Amino acid sequence: MSLIDQFLPQHQFSQRHQATVRCRPGELLDIIQNYRPPKDRLGEMAMFARQMPAKLMHWVAPSQVPRPSPFTPANFIPLARDGDREIVGGLVGKFWRPDFGLLVINGPSEFLVSNPPRTAKLVIGFLAEQAGEDTLLTTETRVYCPDRYSRLMFAPYWLAIRPVSGLLRRRMLRTIREIAEHGDGRPGAVGAI
Repeated sequence: MSLIDQFLPQHQFSQRHQATVRCRPGELLDIIQNYRPPKDRLGEMAMFARQMPAKLMHWVAPSQVPRPSPFTPANFIPLARDGDREIVGGLVGKFWRPDFGLLVINGPSEFLVSNPPRTAKLVIGFLAEQAGEDTLLTTETRVYCPDRYSRLMFAPYWLAIRPVSGLLRRRMLRTIREIAEHGDGRPGAVGAI
């Protein structure tokens, strides 16, 4: 059983993207595990737009609404790595809220048992499979909503962010391929996962 299936076997929403990379699977997962996104104007604009409602709410009522924390790959909880094959990370929150409504989860076992009502659970996985001399890298995001309320709240949010998320994910795969194949000297780093 894959790690993504172990951590989130049931889900209502998912998105998958693939890239072929000239790199061994284990080295590729090391790059992903230590990856930090480079400056990207499109990604920054998308995150700025996503966080604008929380910033406006804080600006209007600073005493009632705390300053929003930036959302970064570091928000993901590292869940597991299966050698040179797969790595997964996760989040639990109310992603449709302006502040993402993230819950503090202390590790993989707590993530597995965490299933609060009116809250969604997300897993992102990277699967590296040898394909001749290359590696087929698949990234998949899955979201599970435990009740009708969370499904009704998450569905419109998913419809709004899915196209942009997919575009950003494809750009991330391109960047990871460049780093793996060309030894791009960018600061390494997806310790987020």
